Amino acid sequence: MKREPLPLDRIRGTAVGAAVGDALGMSLEFGPPRPAEALERTMRAGRLPAGTFTDDTEMALALAESLLAARPLDPADLANRFVAWLQVGPGDVGIQTHSVLARIAAGEPWAQAVATVQQARPDAAGNGSLMRCWPVALAYWDDLAGLERDSALQSRVTHAHPDCVAGCVFVNVALYHLLRGTPPAEAIAMALEGVNLSAGLRALLAAAAGRGRGELANSGWVRHTLESAVWGLLTTSTFEEALVQVVNLGHDADTAGAVVGALAGAAYGLEGIPIRWRAALRGLWPIRQGRTWREADLIALAERLVGA
Repeated sequence: MKREPLPLDRIRGTAVGAAVGDALGMSLEFGPPRPAEALERTMRAGRLPAGTFTDDTEMALALAESLLAARPLDPADLANRFVAWLQVGPGDVGIQTHSVLARIAAGEPWAQAVATVQQARPDAAGNGSLMRCWPVALAYWDDLAGLERDSALQSRVTHAHPDCVAGCVFVNVALYHLLRGTPPAEAIAMALEGVNLSAGLRALLAAAAGRGRGELANSGWVRHTLESAVWGLLTTSTFEEALVQVVNLGHDADTAGAVVGALAGAAYGLEGIPIRWRAALRGLWPIRQGRTWREADLIALAERLVGA
């Protein structure tokens, strides 16, 4: 079978868009929604210097490196990379992620660790695996079955709740279609149809585009992050507007920004991302001796994932 042409601009846009969304949302994290007439469009300092990406992108980098080391994904390798990241002291780690990784660091196998943590809080369904899932979509840009398998598996390493697992598959299936130039509304519809979602999650996402801005909670719950990202993608027509609308919802702004940034980056490509944000982007990858990562590093990583 003849291989499809490699959509490099969209592939690069996915990686850079996710990190840009994370960085733009960083200064708005934990804050209230901003007024519609005063939306933030500038990367500003928050808990980190202006333009810096957070744990959302750092964990995505660990996932990307694990996928470069082995495909299909080796969950034990991924867990070990996450533990190495945790042990160098990142600035922020989600509660569920920290609980699971601490148990793995103490010697528990990953599957036992996540099962123990999930059983203690069976309803816990945070967005910690959703925020990092986009590298799987690039690694399997032309293999939908592999994409679905490893999207689910990477979530199960720390977040085993069915909504977390299905949410990661949903976003990456949407990315699969967006990378092919499918219009956003059609790509979301195809993901809704093709992914095994609970009835409640499916109904939430199907109705997202019709929500008013004031109806979006944008919390750390995976359902809220998915709702915000789909709303932002489907109610705007440029990368900038999708991202600005979502991060200005406040609360878990960096994670929602990372998710919609990946989706909009795939939809509009690298050239659709404002240069001012791309130039300001930076972040540390602690387990690589603290080297600063910038746009060019993310582009190179995306190209390695797709074998360009």
